[in-house]
Amino acid sequence: MENIFIIILLVVILAQVTYLVLVNTKRLAHRKEIRPIFVDTSVLIDGRIIAVAQSGFISGKLVIPRSVIGELQFLADNADAEKRSRARHGLDVVSILQDTILVTTEILQDGSRAKNGVDEQLLTLAKRYNGSICTIDYNLNKVAQVEGIPVLNVNDLAMSLRMAYLPGEKTLIELTQKGQDSHQAVGHLSDGTMVVVEHANGKIGQTVEVEFIRSLQTAAGKMMFAKIVNLDKSNKTDNRRQNKDQRNSQLKPKFNYKKQYKSKLSKVEDNLVNLANKR
Repeated sequence: MENIFIIILLVVILAQVTYLVLVNTKRLAHRKEIRPIFVDTSVLIDGRIIAVAQSGFISGKLVIPRSVIGELQFLADNADAEKRSRARHGLDVVSILQDTILVTTEILQDGSRAKNGVDEQLLTLAKRYNGSICTIDYNLNKVAQVEGIPVLNVNDLAMSLRMAYLPGEKTLIELTQKGQDSHQAVGHLSDGTMVVVEHANGKIGQTVEVEFIRSLQTAAGKMMFAKIVNLDKSNKTDNRRQNKDQRNSQLKPKFNYKKQYKSKLSKVEDNLVNLANKR
């Protein structure tokens, strides 16, 4: 019996060890599949890559070629005042990315100058290391797509994360509950965004057309404020009527020429009658 128990125990231990080896192998293989991200000059000058990196959404390693830094240095020394300022900002962005804990940033020593241009150098490095390119340059983006190289475009990311509706735009929304203030009602967009509608407490349970006034982005999410379109129109109509009535009340009464002429004529007749009686 003891031998059988030992054999069963060994089998269980062997199964556990095999499972752990397989899990670790898969993790290592997944890490090897993570592609390096080669950063373009335009992204460093733009600077929004800092916010993306600090948010923790970049899982790969940021690789900044030395040729890219060389181009920034050249612009900082030889370009006009505006480009010099932007290039120096790009160099500051490199330092901030190196100090960011949530992302790994590496400087690749490929030479201070790219013989065939920085764009061509980035394409070559991405192919050699099976990586992707982070850029907002339109032409480099298109060429990389033709070459089959994955592209991370900060502009595309910003467009994807923008508000579904901007102030001034209109849509239909169902009001489901009361707001924080007594006159407010609350509805939700298809993506879950909460919309607070002003002066709509009497419309709860109805679908109304609203116009967005402003938006608010918080750590807990985004919310928008709106007003009812028809209510706004009716208020404008009432205001116009009130203004018209006020203008009419302020107008001076018209002068009645006929009435004045008749009164003068009657006075003349009376004078003639008096003269006739005196004779």
